Amino acid sequence: MWTVVYIAPNQKVAEKLQQKLTSEGFLVKLRPIGLAQPGTVCSVEILVPESEVNEALEIINMG
Repeated sequence: MWTVVYIAPNQKVAEKLQQKLTSEGFLVKLRPIGLAQPGTVCSVEILVPESEVNEALEIINMG
């Protein structure tokens, strides 16, 4: 089961965190929240497998 570990304020931040996590060997999915209208910013959920949540949070919280 996939679990949300972070909600990024926009796609750019989400992709940066995704790259950081995948470079550490994590499987990562991004899921936009709601429907973005053209020209608007939409938050993005960052998900990892449930078994990797604690380790992923450690990486995210390290900066």
